Amino acid sequence: MKIKRLVFFLGFNAISYVLLILCVVIYFNVTAPDVSIWKTTNPTVTAYMLVKYRGQKRKPPRISWIPLRQIPKLFQRTVVVAEDASFWGHHGIDWFEVRASLEKNVEKGKFLRGGSTITQQVVKNLYLTPKKSISRKIREWVLALKLDKTLSKRRILEIYFNIVEWGPGIFGIKAAAGSYFHKTPAELSLDEMVRLAAVLPNPIRMNPTRMNYALYWRSKTILRRLVRFHFIDEAEYRNCLTTLNYFYNTNR
Repeated sequence: MKIKRLVFFLGFNAISYVLLILCVVIYFNVTAPDVSIWKTTNPTVTAYMLVKYRGQKRKPPRISWIPLRQIPKLFQRTVVVAEDASFWGHHGIDWFEVRASLEKNVEKGKFLRGGSTITQQVVKNLYLTPKKSISRKIREWVLALKLDKTLSKRRILEIYFNIVEWGPGIFGIKAAAGSYFHKTPAELSLDEMVRLAAVLPNPIRMNPTRMNYALYWRSKTILRRLVRFHFIDEAEYRNCLTTLNYFYNTNR
């Protein structure tokens, strides 16, 4: 009798949690902003930027927009393989990555891994605060699904390149290429593209012109992915690896 009561209690609680999550998802879906505005409107500032500069004397910098067609195809591929290799195939959320992230976080007993896609990163920058919570994550998922359904993949990628943070006060690839290498995105070399992509997980602590072990490891990982997916050939891989090795050895 006690076992039956326990099973009933556990089952009831599980159903309650599922219903609660379902209600939260429905609420966020109903109250979600109209993301279709980004079909034709280019953001000049994001929620993330406003939060980051709140309380400071200076205002957040305005985004210097650049069309996706002016960003080299190879650089687009470099960032995608670095940040979200399944970008062109998922619908805003990579559920396999979500599962891996949950398993990792449960194993360690704390939030270590987010598993965010490029679409989710766009949503976080445009609408959300950096504060981590379950409700914020659910809202992020809802908005990512809506954004993927409403905008084309190319448009989402274009917004991402223009709003993502590349360093302290550096938002967007046009500002990043100019600040770090005094170039336009179209003028970047392969090793510069790789290094810029490598800093994206932590643009405050990593700088593409100041090599460190984490940046070096990520740069080599990204470069291996590029050759594995046949975005570059073996000669380009070896030449770029030589450049990275030289840069690392002379800047450590």
